[in-house]
Amino acid sequence: MEQPSRSPAHPAVTVVEISDPTAAGAGIELLDLDAVQLQPMPLRARRVIVRLGRSAIVFHSANRRVRTRTSARDGLLAYVTFGPHAMGSVDGLPVGAGSMVAVAPDATAHFVVDAGWESVTLLLQPGEIRDHLAARQRESELHVPRGVEMLAVDREGARRLFAWGRRLTDVAARQPELFDERERERSAAHVELVELLLQTLGGARDVEPTRHERTRQAQSAIVKAAEDYAMSQAGEQIYVSDLCRVAAVSERTLEYAFKEVMGMSPVAYLIRVRLHRVRQALLAATQGTTTVSAEALDWGFWHFGEFSRAYRECFGELPSDTLRRQPGALRK
Repeated sequence: MEQPSRSPAHPAVTVVEISDPTAAGAGIELLDLDAVQLQPMPLRARRVIVRLGRSAIVFHSANRRVRTRTSARDGLLAYVTFGPHAMGSVDGLPVGAGSMVAVAPDATAHFVVDAGWESVTLLLQPGEIRDHLAARQRESELHVPRGVEMLAVDREGARRLFAWGRRLTDVAARQPELFDERERERSAAHVELVELLLQTLGGARDVEPTRHERTRQAQSAIVKAAEDYAMSQAGEQIYVSDLCRVAAVSERTLEYAFKEVMGMSPVAYLIRVRLHRVRQALLAATQGTTTVSAEALDWGFWHFGEFSRAYRECFGELPSDTLRRQPGALRK
């Protein structure tokens, strides 16, 4: 059975303090993650990964409102639980303490999370769950999600699962040698993870969304369609009319969807995303290979004074300062 990797390049415990949203997905082999900060700097986010051999646990926290697109790699199944003060949505559905989300292998979850966010994600192969349920004659409880699904589980059980994951990642962050150097501890934690997860999943079923929640799901789909189109048109001038056409909705519906999901207008959000893409390009560049104006133009910014002001407001520095960094100098 394929397992989450633990190699010299990836120790059992990794702790990353994140201050730059464009680097949020760097250095993590288990997840594909793209982040856009929806509130002004400074960002203080944290990720703790504990690799247990046949499973992995990922803790995330953030002090600012953020949009993320996240998917697990290598055929891993993800179960996500949330902290006591977490507030946000996944694909338009509200999530928080006591909620649990299942994400199918290679499916992408679209989170919009508020300041104070905390989550614990459990990653393991679907076969691991299948084998344990079969041994316990609980095969009827096996449910591999189709895409991203909210699960109706005991809310106290979901809270306990989060609290366990938070305690484990806290210990691992303080004493990484407990897991880096001791296979017995990793194996014991994996067994405990499986037992707690199966206990929480007992009797779980899909959540039937309410009428309001179905509306939020539809709004999230509208935002995703518009964002996907805009990102595929780098450097092109895009009208709100184009976004309406792609999403097959009226301007009023488009505006309302963005304000409900992202908390800002379509134009303001897409400017924020394009600023992030410029920053990624500048961080990846070396001196002499590009210019600020070239990267700005590639992403549709032609008024360089306004671009520089917006960039500084978003990231706390001028784009020329970003370009002067050596590649890889700002990865957190």
